[in-house]
Amino acid sequence: MTKVAVVGYGVIGQRLADAVAAQDDMELVGIADLAPTITLRALVERGMPYDLYCAVPGQEHNLEDAGIPVTGTLEELIQKVDIVLDATSPGIGAKNKALYEKHGKKAIFQGGEKNDIVDVFFHGYANYPKGVDADFLKLTSCNTTGLIRTVHWLDQAVGVEKAAITIIRRVADPGDTFRGLTNNLQIEPVPNHQAVDLMTIMPHVDCTGVLVHTPVTHGHIISIVAKTKKDISPEEAIALFKTHPRMKVVKIADGFDSNGAFFRYARDKGNMRADMYEVGLWEETVAKSGDDLIFSINIPQEAITIPETIDGIRAATGMQTDGAEAVALTNKYLNMSAPG
Repeated sequence: MTKVAVVGYGVIGQRLADAVAAQDDMELVGIADLAPTITLRALVERGMPYDLYCAVPGQEHNLEDAGIPVTGTLEELIQKVDIVLDATSPGIGAKNKALYEKHGKKAIFQGGEKNDIVDVFFHGYANYPKGVDADFLKLTSCNTTGLIRTVHWLDQAVGVEKAAITIIRRVADPGDTFRGLTNNLQIEPVPNHQAVDLMTIMPHVDCTGVLVHTPVTHGHIISIVAKTKKDISPEEAIALFKTHPRMKVVKIADGFDSNGAFFRYARDKGNMRADMYEVGLWEETVAKSGDDLIFSINIPQEAITIPETIDGIRAATGMQTDGAEAVALTNKYLNMSAPG
């Protein structure tokens, strides 16, 4: 049984904690955080299912004064586990790394950290073998995670030479106010980091792209134009995408006519926090432009990186050396499976 800690109990950390707890071959030893956030207060009202450790020595009173029980310190938590999932704000994980190294513990960082603090920039499907037995992994960002899932699946079937992407990016997570109340579209220079990150993990694919920030909170949309090595029809591509356990192929005609529709669907299903692990893909957007295949996907940014993080645990700790076996187990415990 692999023992796991989650450091940082925010948007990603709370979802990682639940996902680890759902794995039959892993044990969530505890979580670590500092301030009495709404998220932690809600956890207490849920019955405090996870032991909480204070992330900064001497600050326990901040939590205890708010009625949030503290089990111990971050260092005490680290000493009890095999691997740490660091879900802290960008830059904090880099500082925490020294603590993990001090105690000889492996760690996985989220996409906000810089690549140079880890051994491997990791994706469960696209480069699992590189993560096996590595000490420090970094996950791809939410957009890059979903982008690689689709491009990799296509690449495995017919080969992908080039890809051009356009990302319509939500500006903040639901509930965030730090960016203010926006009424604007902001564009970034080409290439966006997601295209560069895809080439880091899949160097044989020539990729570039543009990114536009939009004043919405529920999900990103990515349009992809892919030049494939072998011809594939839209119908064949749709059938292929339907076989991916971490993709949900839908129809605009069935009501999936927006990014918000996916959020509403997950909420109506009763998913915790209306989370979706799957990339959404609209059938009506799959088409040919000359020899190129075009399609559009929806990225549920709050939860999409969770399965790949669990894959990272399996790789770094050597639980499974075979990528196909590893992702299948992750999918099983997260109740993800391809239709049919």
